[in-house]
Amino acid sequence: MQQQSRDSTEMVAPLIAGIAVAAAAYAGRYSIRAWQAFKARPPTARVRRFYEGGFQPSMTRREAALILGVRESTPAEKIKEAHRRVMVANHPDAGGSHYLASKINEAKDMMLRRNKGGSGSAF
Repeated sequence: MQQQSRDSTEMVAPLIAGIAVAAAAYAGRYSIRAWQAFKARPPTARVRRFYEGGFQPSMTRREAALILGVRESTPAEKIKEAHRRVMVANHPDAGGSHYLASKINEAKDMMLRRNKGGSGSAF
């Protein structure tokens, strides 16, 4: 009788080991597929996005708001803060473009209603 229980114990151990190996293989397969699906997903905005488009021939309030990252109805104080934030990131003295800096200034002037006709851009 003791011989029979030992034989069944000896047969159960490899079975459990096989099940454990199969479970590890399925978990690895699932992990690889999940990682591939994660990498294949479209990129999402992690930080605040700025205006990505080209510029209109003459700036509109909508375009100015998009450049500064504010709404068209934003108060003047918030417009000044947004202008400073965008200008710090794109200032010519810090390696930014003179063209972009002029467009950012034009956008601020447009949003603060200082634009007196024509294109305020130096370019």
